[in-house]
Amino acid sequence: MFSGWARDTVSAVRSFFATCLAAVLFCVVAARSAEAHVKWFCAYDVAGQPRGLENVLCLDFELLLGVAIFWLFAGCLIEPTSLGDATIRVMDRVTEGLRLRTELMMRAVCAFFFISIWAVGGILLTPELKTTSPYVGALQLAIAAGMLSRRTLPLSAAGMVVLFGIGVRDYGLFHLADYPIFLGVAAYFALVGLNKDLFGVRPIDVMRYAAAVTLMWASVEKWAYPEWSFPLLIEHSSMTLGFDNEFYMRAAGMVEFTLAFALIWTPLIRRCAATVLTGMFISACFEFGKIDTIGHSAIIAVLLAIVADNKVLSRDRRAPWLAPVALCAALSVTLFVYYFGHAAIFKTSVL
Repeated sequence: MFSGWARDTVSAVRSFFATCLAAVLFCVVAARSAEAHVKWFCAYDVAGQPRGLENVLCLDFELLLGVAIFWLFAGCLIEPTSLGDATIRVMDRVTEGLRLRTELMMRAVCAFFFISIWAVGGILLTPELKTTSPYVGALQLAIAAGMLSRRTLPLSAAGMVVLFGIGVRDYGLFHLADYPIFLGVAAYFALVGLNKDLFGVRPIDVMRYAAAVTLMWASVEKWAYPEWSFPLLIEHSSMTLGFDNEFYMRAAGMVEFTLAFALIWTPLIRRCAATVLTGMFISACFEFGKIDTIGHSAIIAVLLAIVADNKVLSRDRRAPWLAPVALCAALSVTLFVYYFGHAAIFKTSVL
């Protein structure tokens, strides 16, 4: 009897992991075009009228949110179990080498990023942020050079903040709200170089929160301006898996928002979310080429750092029922800030 129970348990565990793998593969395939930053490849108008909230908050949106809540809650229930512990131990073993070299990886990738955009020329921070200033290129090389030593990391961080500030001046705060990840990475390098934390928050956690905010904000864009992505979906029609373009963009936005929110949640949840997001970004690089690879290299490095991070703090322990509540709250706040902020700056309507 016991052996039969054991076989059933092993079968159930294998079935669970097969289901998880299928879900991960679906997310990677179905959402990879959404991870190609649309502003880099298609026409856009940041000041244009977004889809009204009454159009965004439709039945499809509610159904997708329900599915997202279900899977997030299920993950939270699994985390404290023996299956959750086993999964974390496997992730720890697989990522041990990367965990020991996280700082080196971040420095190398960011040096590659800034040298690459300097070599392309005319780029401030991301492909759609153009500049003609000769001083920007010099600053980009200086930032890359600062990655060679831990002592000069704070100077590189200051240079990144300067570039971000130039972007705000030239393109406006709302446009640069797409990229707080750069401020998070700058804070990481500054804190690492100074061997400090930020009021008790570890450097990697500052970077993680910035990545979460960046991706949650970007997901709203997929609901507010789905038409920006339609040329990409027409050119790469296989990515929609036969779904209607409107539904696909709603689904891609919900997948991205939920995974981004998961980055601020408990250890197993955030590490699994970072793993899926990494797969999505890397697969998009194969599909969209050199520009996408350069532009997303830094955030891929951040996500890999999150995957490898095995530190568990007391504040990481949360009741599972809090996850759906917090997800809905984060979604409501992000939509509110996006739409009402856009209306205040560009005089557009909310509904």
